[in-house]
Parts: sequence; C-alpha cells; structure tokens
Amino acid sequence: VQLQASGGGLVQPGGSLRLSCAASGSIFSINVMGWYRQAPGKLRELVAVINSGGSTTYRDSVKGRFTISRDFAKNTVYLQMNGLKSEDTAVYYCKATYPSGGSWGQGTLVTVSS
Repeated sequence: VQLQASGGGLVQPGGSLRLSCAASGSIFSINVMGWYRQAPGKLRELVAVINSGGSTTYRDSVKGRFTISRDFAKNTVYLQMNGLKSEDTAVYYCKATYPSGGSWGQGTLVTVSS
C-alpha cells in the first residue's frame, strides 16, 4: 500500500484546512486509516483514525474541531480541521493499517500562525 498525503499549509489561528491521503496498491486489505502528527521535539501522536466500518477515534484535544472521513470509491481519507490552534502545528502523516502491517505517507506540514 502506498499513500500520498496533501493539503498542508500555513493558516491563521481559527482557520481551517483539509488534508487528503490517497491510497494505492493492495487497498482491499486496509482495515484502518488514520492521521498522526509530530511537532518539533515531540513524539508522533495519533490524531484520528477510521476503520472499515466507519467508526472513528479522536485524540481529546481535537474532538469537536477535526473530522476524519473516508471515501472508499476514491480510496482516500480526509481530515477536516477547523478552529486550528497554534498547538496544532506539526507534520501530519497518514497511515494505513492492514493484517500484515502498515504503511505511512510522506507527511504534510501544517503551520498555524498569525
């Protein structure tokens, strides 16, 4: 499975961005897709995941602001980010998990700053 992430950029506090992650390859095997982020000097952390049944999980700090969704026809997972805060600044990575392991996308930088 190969993943191509896009959609990052510079946004002011309170603004919105939508990240996209397109999967290719053995997509039929994917169970879970998700977004993680890593800020400078910090460990990579889970932001949101969605499974093949549509169930979602979010880290507490993004609940009510971020929405993860999955378009099976386009083999793409999205992360709609609203009400962005400076602490959301990080490199965002998408990940696909399947029975034999997982794959990471290349990362896309989100910078929240005035």
